[in-house]
Amino acid sequence: MPIKIPNLLPATQVLLDENIFVMTETRAITQDIRPLHILMLNLMPQKIVTETQIARLIGNTPLQVELELLQTASHVSKHTSAEHMLSFYKTFDEVRDRRFDGMIITGAPVEQLPFEQVEYWDELCEIMEWSKTHVTSTFHICWGAQAGLYYHFGIDKVPLGKKLFGVFRHRVDHKGSILFRGFDDSFWVPHSRHTGVNRADIEACPDLKIISSSDEAGVFVCMTDRGRQIFVTGHSEYDGDTLAKEYFRDRDAGLDIDIPKNYFPDDDPSRTPEVRWRSCANLLYTNWLNYFVYQTTPYNLEEIN
Repeated sequence: MPIKIPNLLPATQVLLDENIFVMTETRAITQDIRPLHILMLNLMPQKIVTETQIARLIGNTPLQVELELLQTASHVSKHTSAEHMLSFYKTFDEVRDRRFDGMIITGAPVEQLPFEQVEYWDELCEIMEWSKTHVTSTFHICWGAQAGLYYHFGIDKVPLGKKLFGVFRHRVDHKGSILFRGFDDSFWVPHSRHTGVNRADIEACPDLKIISSSDEAGVFVCMTDRGRQIFVTGHSEYDGDTLAKEYFRDRDAGLDIDIPKNYFPDDDPSRTPEVRWRSCANLLYTNWLNYFVYQTTPYNLEEIN
């Protein structure tokens, strides 16, 4: 089944070229099937890149998904045109009276700031509180996961001695989790961050369960009992060249940046990166949409509470 996105969203042609089943608004209105309504709060600076990455994954399932894009009103994007934001993004005031089957809160390049010093922190807190009663399941990514753990459970992020940068081997800790149904015993996920969360802090919280982790990257996924809140510390949605672009950008700017681990063959930046996380990414988002959104959400969205 397709993902339904606005007719002119830049991601549309990219996904069509990749044979992702995309349904434009024009075609969708002729179908008598209720799609899953997914709201994405996009906090990343390169909005179009992130839109495409996420749309690629949630569009590769048997479910019809309608993706809507949300921005914070308290922050003006400096890396995406005002025209794009006005055309495709809503503010919280425009959606606060609605309910959604699922929500995605992306990462953001503000991880080294205390949460309260982030320009849009108060607005984000309002949105996260609203999600508890207006969204069936919320999927938090990277800094979004750290922000969610801090807001909902008081678990603060901690600085790492060195930037965690590369692709790392992970395992499933909770074998019975349907979020990781179909996963291999070990799998790979990209990470790019200066902060993390302590495993002991999560284990001390009775409302959270650690589902997956890595010896090098730490906790990967933790969640509440029924998956109403899911926290993912890595970036399985990344494109194959995302870490390369970040590495070359920082290297060319004269910053102290290591070659991302387990990424370039033989750690040679002149070679094409080896992508080893794509199947993990597709299965993770498929399982989330199927088991924690589609199988759980009521047909009548107004019944979400």
